[in-house]
Amino acid sequence: MKKCLIVVDYQTDFVVGSLGFSEALDLEHKIADKIAKYHQNNDDVIFTLDTHSENYMNTQEGLNLPIAHCIKGTDGHSLYGEVKKQQKSSDICIEKNTFGASGLFSFLQNKNYESIEIVGVVSNICVISNAVICKTALPEVPVYVDISCIASPNQEQHNAALSVLKSIQINLIGKED
Repeated sequence: MKKCLIVVDYQTDFVVGSLGFSEALDLEHKIADKIAKYHQNNDDVIFTLDTHSENYMNTQEGLNLPIAHCIKGTDGHSLYGEVKKQQKSSDICIEKNTFGASGLFSFLQNKNYESIEIVGVVSNICVISNAVICKTALPEVPVYVDISCIASPNQEQHNAALSVLKSIQINLIGKED
């Protein structure tokens, strides 16, 4: 039975672009190494891609977070650095225009994974949202979040997200640096 790695929004705008932060940059090689291990074991790798259009500022999210980011067709929308280099054509990419990927739910419902592991950014927004989706789609499959491979620009909100993840039976693995 296969395992699944989900890389949440490790895109240029979240690492070094309009919403970039140093903690995200620090994850680059750890996430890339993890992707390589999953590929080596012939396990599945899924990338979620935060995806907005030119009208972003007129959306509900844009009204609450008025910083254009991950506009489809821009460099900021693409996967970042070594993570991008690890991507294979056989990997699944799921674009999403909000925090959680509804397409991820649809994709997972028909799968029989041994486990799901989640890495990426931002821990208290998109990581937690997609962890909930995984747990909802496959409630009997263990879901893991590697805390050494997630980050937020706000440590207090990051810690709160970890607490919520534990409370909904998401397994926290790894160590924060």
